[in-house]
Amino acid sequence: MAMTLITTNTSSDAATSDFTTGIDNTYKLYIFKFYDVNPATDEADFTFQCNATDSTSYDETMTTTFFRAYHNEADDSAALNYDTSPDQAQGTAFQALAVSVGNGADESCAGELYLFNPSNTTYVKHFYSTFNVLSGNDYTKETFVAGYINTTTAIDDIQFKMSSGNFDGIISMYGVG
Repeated sequence: MAMTLITTNTSSDAATSDFTTGIDNTYKLYIFKFYDVNPATDEADFTFQCNATDSTSYDETMTTTFFRAYHNEADDSAALNYDTSPDQAQGTAFQALAVSVGNGADESCAGELYLFNPSNTTYVKHFYSTFNVLSGNDYTKETFVAGYINTTTAIDDIQFKMSSGNFDGIISMYGVG
């Protein structure tokens, strides 16, 4: 199947990056690609949340899971672990995709988010993501997040933001089908 670029948001010192058009029943799969997302606040988390049709509050209920692999530059700490702190169990908070992103010139995060069938009005909306992060404490981290948005109402908006402060970065949205 072919990927079709729908839109790209380029953010510079932005509080949020919103996709409020283009998520509809044209595609069953939407892929968001993130390039050089760099926060103004050191060690901030990069997050997302959705709106169901005709909603404006970015507070859809989610159940998620989060795990990561990490390794530091000093080569004295590495692991693969499940992390409960970014998880949600029927929560409405913004979901962390990348945690502790460094704000140095050589620090950022990059990754992908897959959102399945957001216009379906029968089933919940599944998603998963993978990100690589260079944190402010000289660790590289690969984060894996998966879950579902617990609504049968169509999802037509998605917002990305840092847990604290503004950010720079490029986010492209693709439709697959």
